[in-house]
Amino acid sequence: MLHTRARWRRVPLGGLSVDPLTEAEVVSHVRSALARGEGGWIVTPNVDILRHVSRDPQLRAQLREADLVVADGTPLLWAARLAGWNLPARVTGSDLIWSLSRALAADDHGVFILGGTPSDLDDGAHRAALVLADTFPGLRIAGTLCPPFGFDKDPAMLAEVCDAVVAADPQMVYVGIGFPRQEHLIRRLRAALPRTWFLGCGAAVNFVAGDIQRANPALQKAGLEWLDRLAREPRRLARRYLREDAPFAAALLARSLHHRLTHRPAHRA
Repeated sequence: MLHTRARWRRVPLGGLSVDPLTEAEVVSHVRSALARGEGGWIVTPNVDILRHVSRDPQLRAQLREADLVVADGTPLLWAARLAGWNLPARVTGSDLIWSLSRALAADDHGVFILGGTPSDLDDGAHRAALVLADTFPGLRIAGTLCPPFGFDKDPAMLAEVCDAVVAADPQMVYVGIGFPRQEHLIRRLRAALPRTWFLGCGAAVNFVAGDIQRANPALQKAGLEWLDRLAREPRRLARRYLREDAPFAAALLARSLHHRLTHRPAHRA
């Protein structure tokens, strides 16, 4: 756990405490920590993650171990502001994978990419690595792995993946195998790599590799990126977004407004 966390006051939101940082501040914080030889873990909760956290005390306790927790989801910003707190910006794993890679290249650090879509010829992790290395000359690719779905249920395969990451000894690991599997894997890897930073980035590896197209910037800015994904994968995402996440988001906003009306905030947005 980084001793520098106390430099800012965290925002309580949906069972987690969120760091009021911009993307640039996150990158700066990571660079400074790496320069001191300190590792860490970045979690980027959205509405769906907060919903799971609210129902699973063990998962909530695990995510509270993260060194940085930043809001990946416009509804989280709305909820914080309704409650009278300030979260300055949405900070997504899909953006951090680019900005962190730029910083890592400038500092001559190595990155390991874990996740993506498996392929017999050129898997998603490898394609993402090629894109990042081409975009940011000087970025060292410490390694890539694109294990099959369910690998983390096989003790032997899981150990093999962990051993490969540890042997590479990178300064940063992007883990894009979906929530909460990527968080469980990160917790296991951290003990062996205390000077390494980890980012659980979900579909970001697929976005970089070009296997999934990200929503256009206008939808991202409006907080409607979920609508683009729903349109692309309605059968898989309709239940999650419409029947589960939407009611939870509405309840989160209502609780935040109630807090604003019944408590005097420590500092206002």
